[in-house]
Amino acid sequence: MRDVECDDGRHVLIHTDGACSGNPGPGGWGAVLQWGGRERELKGAEAQTTNNRMELMAAIMALEALTRACRVDMHTDSQYLRNGITAWIKAWKRNGWKTANRKAVKNIDLWQRLETALARHEVTWHWVRGHSGHARNERADALAREAIADLRAVL
Repeated sequence: MRDVECDDGRHVLIHTDGACSGNPGPGGWGAVLQWGGRERELKGAEAQTTNNRMELMAAIMALEALTRACRVDMHTDSQYLRNGITAWIKAWKRNGWKTANRKAVKNIDLWQRLETALARHEVTWHWVRGHSGHARNERADALAREAIADLRAVL
């Protein structure tokens, strides 16, 4: 899936969402990428996961699909994802990947993978209210749910 090239201005709009049927339970993620007048949809699923892991996977997979460094506007309806990567991660790293309560950070593997995926891009994070009629957020949500349905069909 690594075939999304930025336009000449190297700018990509990404909308992501994650979903879970049960939490934990079967989960899916979806992403809509737009660049240079084109659009690409990505989706995937895991049999046993959480909603927060799927939110993280949507952003990771979208960024990993980019073939070169880009300016990215990342849109998510997850405050966990947005706040985690823009604010909380600094303190987690400073505290040896521990929360303010000295507990291990959940999903550390994905936070570290996301940080690696971000390294070569200039990303601006945007929060959008979920299920409020934002077309690309709704499409990302639909992709995440389709991924869960696809997974159930093969299980």
